[in-house]
Amino acid sequence: MHSTEKETEIAKKIKLLILDIDGVLTDGGIYFDDTGKELKKFNSLDGHGIKMLLSSGIEVGVITARSTSSVSYRLKDLGVKHYYHGISDKSIALSELTDKLSMELSQVCYVGDDVIDLPVMTKVALPIAVANAHSFVKEHSILVSEKCGGSGAVREVCDFLLKSQGKYDALMESYLK
Repeated sequence: MHSTEKETEIAKKIKLLILDIDGVLTDGGIYFDDTGKELKKFNSLDGHGIKMLLSSGIEVGVITARSTSSVSYRLKDLGVKHYYHGISDKSIALSELTDKLSMELSQVCYVGDDVIDLPVMTKVALPIAVANAHSFVKEHSILVSEKCGGSGAVREVCDFLLKSQGKYDALMESYLK
């Protein structure tokens, strides 16, 4: 992700990362088995990035229009406590979550990929689109990841936030011990 000093300054203040699911934490494909059960493919690098943020004191939330048990299972496994699903108006969930956590929109980063994410992305301090996002979403984002959704884009964002806040190097060093 190519950022300037301006984006890094915004990222220093982020205390909450909110993610979409389809097209951000997944590749956007919707898979069904023979029984009609919906399946999702998640990237393990993204998952560990989320865990690193949580361990570094940055909250993580998810707001998604769809509702599937596989997403609930994955988020529980990652330790994500703030999960809003089946939400068509994501602005409502944004307001509820920031109120619950007593956070200002200036402390929020949102990662999205499609136009349904724009009502939230246009309100937060740091809207980021994944590389394979719709072009209109990219136009209304401050940053665009180099990686596609479901292929490490979330990890790229997590690393960027940790680096901007001076937490990355010590965290990486801890893995060498």
